Amino acid sequence: MFDFDREIDRHGTWSVQWDGMGDRFGVPDLLPFTVSDMDFASPPAVLDALRERVDHGVFGYTDWRLGEFREAVRDWYASRYGTAVDPETMVYAPSVLSQLSQLLQMWTVPGDGVVVHTPTYDGFRKVVTGLGRELRGVPVGDLDALERELARPDSRMLLLCSPHNPTGRVWRADELKEFARLAERHGAAVVSDEIHADLTAAGHRHVPWAAIAEPGRGRRWALITSGTKAFNFPALSGSYGFLGDPDERVAFVRRMETGEGLASPAVLSLTAHIAAYRHGAPWLDALRGYVAGTMALVQERLAAGLPDVDWSPPQAGYLAWIDLRPLGIEESALQEELVTAERVAIMPGGTYGTPGFVRLNVGCPRAKAERGVDALVRAAARLTPRRIPGGGASEA
Repeated sequence: MFDFDREIDRHGTWSVQWDGMGDRFGVPDLLPFTVSDMDFASPPAVLDALRERVDHGVFGYTDWRLGEFREAVRDWYASRYGTAVDPETMVYAPSVLSQLSQLLQMWTVPGDGVVVHTPTYDGFRKVVTGLGRELRGVPVGDLDALERELARPDSRMLLLCSPHNPTGRVWRADELKEFARLAERHGAAVVSDEIHADLTAAGHRHVPWAAIAEPGRGRRWALITSGTKAFNFPALSGSYGFLGDPDERVAFVRRMETGEGLASPAVLSLTAHIAAYRHGAPWLDALRGYVAGTMALVQERLAAGLPDVDWSPPQAGYLAWIDLRPLGIEESALQEELVTAERVAIMPGGTYGTPGFVRLNVGCPRAKAERGVDALVRAAARLTPRRIPGGGASEA
């Protein structure tokens, strides 16, 4: 029903991924596998709704609390996750990171610690440190380290990425309940960024934080998310969230409407969200199947070309987080080889605080993904020290 193999030329569209790579990689016109957006057109239902709204021709001030937006979100959570959310508990902001910025300013002060899992989405790093808070990383899956960091007297927030970016880890319900217990025990607020939730792979189940945490006064938690990631319209902006404490919710809305001047959201974002949540499920399910097929291809090519790399597809998302440390390659050397010899742009693990990995975006037609993974295999193979008899190695 949907043609994900069609290649769409994104050059000249002000695309960060395609037109802006020179700023990050120093070289223009590379084949990009970088920024976390997809090369697919948005769902037909979304495009049709946008055309209809544009044809109306009037774009006056709007209010996200009017119309179908909140009800569409409520129904999506009920049908997709079996989770009841109250539309009255919703908040709105231009982006997930803008919500995070407001919550940090509400619930922490400069110098406070914000606990995150490592590797860490670079947007978290920029917002947290940019506001003068201290980012405190703990390895994914290390509960002892998590409790040690939360137990520090000035650790005021646990910031989750659920599912996790860049690893694609989907947190189980029992893990989330343990996070909630530890946060409450040590008096830390919880913010759960769930923008990748709708991209959870088959066989795994995303559990919204709203299904874990208890609402009520004194409950400092927030679920922040958006449909822009899964349905691929991030340039339209727009995000929403749920806050556990009603007083904090009122304070958040007041901050957005006064301090941030958010008097009117982007009407096309509201239109796109409503259409996606009302009519976009078939497209999303087809997309998830297509990405799963591409991830299987990546796994096959890595196993054949780099047998020392033991990699499996992620539990969510279209980002392949690949551990190349067994190859003994310097990250800077690999990046140089990828850029100069292969003419591709792939995100280095150091961007997320974990050198030795790469993050390969395969949210694209499969022919492009093949070019990317094959380029990675060739570059890494050229740099991998050759094994010699006796267990040693020589320079490649």
